[in-house]
Amino acid sequence: MKRVGVLALQGGWAAHLRALSDVGCEPVEVRRADQVDALDGLVLPGGESTTHLLLVERFGLRPALDAFVASDRPVLCTCAGLILAAKAVHHPDQPSFGWLDVDVARNAWGRQVHSFEAHADGDDLPLLFIRAPRLERVGPDVEVTARFEGEPVMVRQGNLVGASFHPELTPDRRVHRALFG
Repeated sequence: MKRVGVLALQGGWAAHLRALSDVGCEPVEVRRADQVDALDGLVLPGGESTTHLLLVERFGLRPALDAFVASDRPVLCTCAGLILAAKAVHHPDQPSFGWLDVDVARNAWGRQVHSFEAHADGDDLPLLFIRAPRLERVGPDVEVTARFEGEPVMVRQGNLVGASFHPELTPDRRVHRALFG
């Protein structure tokens, strides 16, 4: 059974634990750097990206996260997780980890009251957007794996998958299953 960790410092991590369990993984709440290396996969969940950055720094998690990404094991980054993984973040500008060759605009799909559900273009993949980042630029080595109204909303670069939406908050488990089996 694959052990897949979810960064459980703040935000929407609990729903990812359920989704991982649903696809046959052993979900692990990750709060310490010494937990990361023993994992087969990792999820950076939604929440508040600036708070995530502060807590990752406070708990000394950045070196372990960088090493995990470099190890080529699968990583799913949803909503605020996508913001953390992006090469550049705008509106407002903020630091990020730079793992994924994309630029994102924070909360660009609207404020909390503008949250909505839809389906991916040409697919029945459910999309749930909550203060979601918009992919403003996608690098040449990044594959767009889902679009909404023509815009990229899910991308893949090597072992990293980034989604503007929240697949963990729908009953559809395709995203988690595809990445973690």
